[in-house]
Formats: sequence, C-alpha cells, structure tokens
Amino acid sequence: MQITVDAEVCVGSGQCALAVPDVFDQDETDGTVVLLEASPAEEFHREVDEAVGRCPVRAITATEH
Repeated sequence: MQITVDAEVCVGSGQCALAVPDVFDQDETDGTVVLLEASPAEEFHREVDEAVGRCPVRAITATEH
C-alpha cells in the first residue's frame, strides 16, 4: 500500500489521526494531516482504508502496489 496526502485540501478534521495514529498525525500549527508512514505495514491496511473513507474532503489516497 502506498499513501499520499494533499495537505492543501485537508481541513484538519483529524479523523485519519484518530483512525491510525501510527500512520497519520496532525500539524500542531494548523491541524492539517501529517503522513508518518507512506508505506505502512500490512497490519495497518484495514485501518488506513477506514481513514481514507472518514476524510471529509478526500485528502488521502491509498493505492495497492
């Protein structure tokens, strides 16, 4: 799995960081998404898919290799 984020689109809802804190965080200044792991371990794939679905502005993309 490969993850990309668009911080310019992000509204800082934090749903991704709540869903998978090992993969996503939020910028302390403006709350936008911070990607901690662009290629997470397989154990996180289900949660990443949930985070993608929770994002209200579709700022996260996850693709399979």
